[in-house]
Amino acid sequence: MDLFGEASNWEIKLAPILAKYQGKKHPLEYQNIYQLMIMVILSAQDSDANINKIVPALFEKFPTLSSLANTDEATLLPYISKVRNFLTKSKWILDIAKTLQSDEKIPLNMKELVALKGIGRKSANVILREAKQAHEGIIVDLHVIRVAPRIGIVAENKDGNKVENELMKILPQNIWLEIGMAISFLGREICRPTHPKCDSCLINDYCNFYKTKA
Repeated sequence: MDLFGEASNWEIKLAPILAKYQGKKHPLEYQNIYQLMIMVILSAQDSDANINKIVPALFEKFPTLSSLANTDEATLLPYISKVRNFLTKSKWILDIAKTLQSDEKIPLNMKELVALKGIGRKSANVILREAKQAHEGIIVDLHVIRVAPRIGIVAENKDGNKVENELMKILPQNIWLEIGMAISFLGREICRPTHPKCDSCLINDYCNFYKTKA
């Protein structure tokens, strides 16, 4: 079994999935950073597919952050009522809209993004990656939380921030921007929670799960 840490040379081992997924757009079907920010907030503990389904009507009604800033909760709620925890998320979204007022004021750095209600490090990392901004961390979503320990990069941990911290210690900074989404796409397409397609995996030679399965 691989030892956790730089000695395992994960940059080289993960190169095939980096090559396959580098630059691939996030599954959330956004058209601009305003839409992405709202969709990332809505997608917490919900599926990207569900968010993609409900947002066309939402963004037709509220095409900009300023249009959200000028509405109220009663008007917003019908557009997001099919989203998990929609009451809390509506408060977060309206707070952000009233704080920022316009799309142009959406911050594109970690410190200011995580200061906004409803945006944690995972959401901020997604926004920064999709906006092609300087990387300040590694995207760790539910797929990465499941797949990174399964492969053997880090120990199992349900806390996304702790997983991110461990990955940042182990992986070189030059791959931070893309590696989180590469592992996430691997988890979505190949390394499924049940019945993973191990024989089709580009990095099965280095995967602890595959070694124990084989």
